Amino acid sequence: MNNSNSLARFHKSRFYLLISFLVIFGFVLIGKLIYLQFYSNMEGLGIAPEALVKNIVLEPSHGDIYAADGNILATSVTRYSMYWDAVTPSLSLFNENKRTLADSIAVLTSKTPRVVLNQLENARKQKSRYWPLVKDVSYSTFKRFKSFPIFNKSAYKGGLIVEQEIKREHPLGKIAERSIGYEKLDKDGTYFRVGLEGAFSQYLRGDPGLRLKQKIANGQWKPISDSNEKEPTQGFDLKTTLDVNIQDIAHNALLGQLEKYEAEHGTVVVMQVKSGAIKAIVNLGRTEEGKYFEKLNYAVGEAHEPGSTFKLMGMIAALEDKVISENTLIETGKGELTFYGKYKVKDSKKGGYGTITAARAFEVSSNVGLVKIIHDNYKENPKQFVDRLYNMGLNKNLGLPIWGEGNPKIPYPTDADWDGLDLPWMAYGYGVSFTPLQILTFYNSIANNGEMVQPQFLTEIGNLGNVPHKVFKKQVLNPSICSKETLEKVQKMMFNVVDKKWGTGYRIKDSLLTMAGKTGTCQVDYTTNNIQYISSFVGYFPVEQPQYSCIIVIHKPDKSKGYYGATVAAPVFKNIAKKIFNDIPQQFHLEASKITNLIEYLKLQNDFKIPNLEGLSSQEAVEKLEALGLKVELKGTGTVKGQQPHAGSKIKNNQKVILELS
Repeated sequence: MNNSNSLARFHKSRFYLLISFLVIFGFVLIGKLIYLQFYSNMEGLGIAPEALVKNIVLEPSHGDIYAADGNILATSVTRYSMYWDAVTPSLSLFNENKRTLADSIAVLTSKTPRVVLNQLENARKQKSRYWPLVKDVSYSTFKRFKSFPIFNKSAYKGGLIVEQEIKREHPLGKIAERSIGYEKLDKDGTYFRVGLEGAFSQYLRGDPGLRLKQKIANGQWKPISDSNEKEPTQGFDLKTTLDVNIQDIAHNALLGQLEKYEAEHGTVVVMQVKSGAIKAIVNLGRTEEGKYFEKLNYAVGEAHEPGSTFKLMGMIAALEDKVISENTLIETGKGELTFYGKYKVKDSKKGGYGTITAARAFEVSSNVGLVKIIHDNYKENPKQFVDRLYNMGLNKNLGLPIWGEGNPKIPYPTDADWDGLDLPWMAYGYGVSFTPLQILTFYNSIANNGEMVQPQFLTEIGNLGNVPHKVFKKQVLNPSICSKETLEKVQKMMFNVVDKKWGTGYRIKDSLLTMAGKTGTCQVDYTTNNIQYISSFVGYFPVEQPQYSCIIVIHKPDKSKGYYGATVAAPVFKNIAKKIFNDIPQQFHLEASKITNLIEYLKLQNDFKIPNLEGLSSQEAVEKLEALGLKVELKGTGTVKGQQPHAGSKIKNNQKVILELS
């Protein structure tokens, strides 16, 4: 009996000892797991425990950029990448749904259900915590994946890991791409900023958010929860002055001429006279394949010798200083001048123009005439001439919001490198340099009764439907570049350039639309045997009440096809001017109710049908449809290649026509 009790006590002691050992072992194991999870050997490697869990910065959605008419030029789109934690789903959940899941995934990918099933099973066997499922997909595709079996469970049950990325898209394609611009983050943490995106990035960017992630195998980071610690806040929107219709007109007009003359690159800017609002800005450069795209912002950043378009500045200076009048006779002789025995100035007309008035010298663009006007009257005091140019503000930047504006250059008599050729060469646009937009801004002041206004790219910053955060108003750079008397004289000269048979721009004269301007042809690479040219035209329209000013600059056209400004650049100006006034519907002040009643009456009387629009430009098509009271939706840019409903369909009330453009 005693032996039996002793044996029982012995076994009982061993049992308690085993239990104690297991409890202690359990605590040690838990402690070890905690240590491995948060410390492990990381401290020995110099890695802080915080590196295992951290907040990842979530980039906010940038604000949108709008055209003046409300079209979106740039917008932020959320793209989704999805991964799968194959360890998370229970075995029963996985086995019950894996085939259905594989079938669902196969529908949205190029893989077969069998291949997808094998991949899912392998990920499960390998205990993959971050198996890549799909990358860079839209919201609608993300929602479909989220509805699939297993994935429709919470992240803690189904294991679906979703990551978002904000991407910038341009719904209207390449329109004004360089001026709209972009902002990119370099590897060294610095930003590279271009155009409006770069200039106003602090408004567009918004406020970043935070998401807590945990470091897992292979240096990857997995979100800990489905929600963000801090939601990102979208940035402000920009409303630009750009007009999509005018931009389209300018783009196609320039592109056609660049292709025709196989030019290296070119730019067009259309400005609203009174406000300085930029309605279109096109910058096209040629690739090695001979195609053209928005390569660089030549209009803003490329300063070069303007050639004959600078003659306007010299003429104004001479008239203001009263060293000549518009009727002063200038002896141009046989169209050639020589300086220092070897440096020659020549007119394009062989034999010269003989004796002509100062005004006629400008209108026929006589190099000799302008050089004689400036050199003969200022050679004893060149500082007077240059000071007059400075007084008009020609030596100053425009102060544009877009970064990278080229610096204007006007030599000054006290410069160390000033010599006797600077003054005569300056008279016809050599030795000075300006960007196309700087030249246009000066010419725009002629159309604007002498007031020079800053080019304006934005009207407001804010969120649509709310009170604007910032409003942009007209900025006056110079209230009067010259006297009214001088202004009227040069306005007449610029009109005669186009209107009179002797004018260099006469070939673009139009019976219905009056235009004024100046041609320019400038030699480049003239120190080599391969002389190239810059062809330009700058002016405004209509002359009676100027609405728009415009500059066209085309670099290095094929000389065998043409290179004069009157031949290469001026036709683009006319093309743009005519289309702006003929293709874009003009606004008439008529009450909305009267317009509706009139359209309904016409429909009833004439049983109107939808016209055939294929082959028309987007502006022509829109004009025709809106005249019938129809709503229009455009897809793409260019000319109409398809339409819904088809031509001949009977018009219905509140009907919308969808136009496919190419």
